[in-house]
Amino acid sequence: MVTGPADPGCEPSEAAGCPTASDTGTASEPTNCRAREVLQRVGDKWSMYAIDLLGQGTMRFTELHRSIDGITARMLTVTLRGLERDGIVTRTIHPVIPPRVEYALTPMGRTLLDTIAKLVTWADSHLPEIEAARAAYDARHRLAEHPAE
Repeated sequence: MVTGPADPGCEPSEAAGCPTASDTGTASEPTNCRAREVLQRVGDKWSMYAIDLLGQGTMRFTELHRSIDGITARMLTVTLRGLERDGIVTRTIHPVIPPRVEYALTPMGRTLLDTIAKLVTWADSHLPEIEAARAAYDARHRLAEHPAE
């Protein structure tokens, strides 16, 4: 089980790879562990898709859900709540019948757009190399699993 900022039982520890205050002589909660929690959120594939889409402007839940291939409604809800908790996304409920809920990036959330665009560009430009590496890996492992008799 992966624990994150929403889990009150998540305490930095040596077992989790986080130095304790006594190890570092600093404040009680090490920065690298807090940063890791944030990186887990923004580095998650669903978060990256949502942030990228919201970079185009405010969207309703159903628009986001239709635009992110493969995500369940539950996973989108969890993703958006986490991004809202971290101050990356705002959620606005309009008091109409039926209620209209819109999501938008905060100014801080907008600062992620360049970084995400660079990652997408990198992935696009390296797809042939990645596919070749995968094919070579798969071929090596098929041979290792089923050697010629």
